[in-house]
Amino acid sequence: MNKIQIIRHYPYQIHYQKNSNVPKRWLLLHGFMGSWHDFDDIITQLPGEVLALNLLGFGNQASTIDDCQRFTMSEQIKDLTMILDKYQWPQVTILGYSMGGRLALGFALTHPQRVSQLLLESTTAGIDSVTARKQRQQADLTKATLLLDNFEAFVLRWEKLPLFKTQQDMPLESKHKMRRQRMAQNPKNVAQALIYMGTGSQPNYWPYLDKVDFPTTIIVGEHDQKFNLIGDKMMALIPQAKKIVIAGAGHNVHFEQPKAFIEAMQYV
Repeated sequence: MNKIQIIRHYPYQIHYQKNSNVPKRWLLLHGFMGSWHDFDDIITQLPGEVLALNLLGFGNQASTIDDCQRFTMSEQIKDLTMILDKYQWPQVTILGYSMGGRLALGFALTHPQRVSQLLLESTTAGIDSVTARKQRQQADLTKATLLLDNFEAFVLRWEKLPLFKTQQDMPLESKHKMRRQRMAQNPKNVAQALIYMGTGSQPNYWPYLDKVDFPTTIIVGEHDQKFNLIGDKMMALIPQAKKIVIAGAGHNVHFEQPKAFIEAMQYV
């Protein structure tokens, strides 16, 4: 069931479904230039109830957001809290991918009492070097300028990033679906998300990972060397963390290897 929920004047597109009577509630958070449809291949396989939403400013019907501060981590955490209150969900299992994983981690650290389990797919805790953080902010500002100038060219360059190299081997239909989703985004919102919600702009959560006091699963693809290393570092700092490596996958694990991803869920 799809529904529009107005949260602080913004119309969030939210998908809810009940797959079984298992007493488990899932909150799914997609990545950059994604939507709740990112999870189409796994959503029906998750036990219990599921909420998947288009994050602020994303999705093919997203209205332009003029208040840029709404994209910051703290503001988006407020929105998630209000959404869960609307559904009267006091506690959830959160699965966040990439950008959505960073938001999931931020939410978990801000509202630990509302998280029963945390699943971080291809996720980082931020950038712990002040210099590197400033460099990333400048790089994201440059990307934002380029994408506003020519969004289609930006998307095509994005697809060719080494991070997504493994997606070149996917079926043509899957690749076209991902491209359509990216091209359907609102360029101004995408630019503001890069600037205000990018890895360089978000809080540095590395010093606080020992406060994540609930079961946490770090999920990475076999071929994603960068996030394998980041995942190892996070696992060493989060007390109840474990890491799952999915064979044959790169950065977007649930999209590239959905069957293996669902099979791995039985171990979390």
